[in-house]
Amino acid sequence: MKTVLYFILFISFSIFGQEPIETTFVSKTPFEADKIIGIDNFGTIYFIKKNTLYKIEDDKNYSYSNVQHGRISTANSFNPLKITVFYEDFNTAFILDNRFAEIIKIDFSSLEYYKNVSFVSTANDNALWVFNQDIQQLELFNYKSNKTVATTLPTQSEALDLKSNYNYSWMLTEKFLYKYNYFGSLVYKVKNDGFSSIIESNEQIFLIKENDLYYFNETEQVFQLIETPKLLTKQFLVTNETLYIYDSKNLHKFQLNNK
Repeated sequence: MKTVLYFILFISFSIFGQEPIETTFVSKTPFEADKIIGIDNFGTIYFIKKNTLYKIEDDKNYSYSNVQHGRISTANSFNPLKITVFYEDFNTAFILDNRFAEIIKIDFSSLEYYKNVSFVSTANDNALWVFNQDIQQLELFNYKSNKTVATTLPTQSEALDLKSNYNYSWMLTEKFLYKYNYFGSLVYKVKNDGFSSIIESNEQIFLIKENDLYYFNETEQVFQLIETPKLLTKQFLVTNETLYIYDSKNLHKFQLNNK
């Protein structure tokens, strides 16, 4: 019995046994939003409030609303020149320029090969990573040619979150965290031990578990807890080495240390 207990403790330590990552408080700013989409290195902030997407950049403000398509499901500001806004209820995505003018509308229901999409994330060139719910597959879709250029194998459980950059995509499901390259090939698959969503910043992955944030060390394949104050956390964001915690009234800014 002791041997089994030691083995379980060893496995837990191997996965979560790295030293926690410390943080240093930087600032606290009053802020109100339904959801913050992203904050870039220059302090430009993207957020959703009352079903409208906003961008605050220095002394310039931009907004985008499309109420006839229902509620904004997700928005992605990874590429500030091609911002993706997804309306799951209408199975439709819009690509906006940096002034929030519509570049293109993608209606997945009207394509030659219908796609029932539940997640959308910005990829390279004129492409999006989309999760086709009907076949449980992640697809790289070129919205200019209306062609699927890469497809992954079906996932083994319900999809929870999707993040991507120009080179990779990360899909979190109830059972696993998957990383894929631009050709749809699997880079790794790691067991999901209770994480509910993910954050990507400079090809680094952070995962949320209840009210805690973890950093996934890809080299050692371990999860490191990020030490944060006990705040009533509504949302985490990470930009490079800066951690933001939003508590629904204030935006707290911290510096990540020793990562």
